[in-house]
Amino acid sequence: MSAVSVNDGFPLATAPAETEIATRAGQQARKRRLHMWAARLGLLVVVVGGWQLLTNLKIVDPFFFGQPTGIVKQLQDWVAHGTQYGSIWLQIWVTMKEALLGFVYGVAAGVIAGVLLGQIPFLADVLGPYIKVVNAVPRIVLGSIFTVAFGLGTLPKVLLAAVLVFFVVFFNAFQGVHEVDRNLVNNARVLGASRMQITRHVVLPSALTWIIASLHVAFGFAIIGAIVGEFLGAQKGLGLVIANAQNNFNPDGVFAAMLIIAIIALTAEGIIGQLERRLLAWHPRTGSQAAGI
Repeated sequence: MSAVSVNDGFPLATAPAETEIATRAGQQARKRRLHMWAARLGLLVVVVGGWQLLTNLKIVDPFFFGQPTGIVKQLQDWVAHGTQYGSIWLQIWVTMKEALLGFVYGVAAGVIAGVLLGQIPFLADVLGPYIKVVNAVPRIVLGSIFTVAFGLGTLPKVLLAAVLVFFVVFFNAFQGVHEVDRNLVNNARVLGASRMQITRHVVLPSALTWIIASLHVAFGFAIIGAIVGEFLGAQKGLGLVIANAQNNFNPDGVFAAMLIIAIIALTAEGIIGQLERRLLAWHPRTGSQAAGI
């Protein structure tokens, strides 16, 4: 049987050929992911192994830079005996709670303000200079103000995290609104849609790509806000654990806490990536997205 059929003089590709192309594409994608993970693992082995070797040979002083085996021992000690401020799981929970609350509040405020100012030019012109001034204030100064005003509890850490998240999300949401196709907005108005309906059904879906993109960076800033707030003054949290390790010249403790933070950040990044794929399933995927980066 012929591999092609002829209709009106033009050859048509058969379904098996299309299936074969799709199969090859899937195999290439899996092969690329395998190579990517192998390269990532190889880089990790080189960095950690080189670090351990250099400290064993005393080329790098472990007193100042710690070493991987010391970090593992520190983590084991925290799990078995806890920290000076209680269980290591309690410290993780305190920091996570502060970061998550700051993330939620910062994202909500950033989206609302960005969409609102993006659609009302007069309001953007009035508030624009003030937003730029507040954004220019060093975050450590804001953290100090929050600590003095609200004490050593959860609130100042949440506020600092929310401020860091707000500006990242706000500027992306604001730009996303400006990138909305004006023809879509005008067509919706011609069809009798209200401002609220246009915002909900046209503006927000169009700006969603920008907003979701900002979340990948925003959660990292939320963790930074919580940690910095704990550095400035706290009773519990990973930031306090890091500060205590620093004061006791314990680099293994500093790196161990940093490793915990990195694991939390990577887990959050994976969750946000899944959310992005669900919310933007209608959007064409780029090459990096298809590769899982």
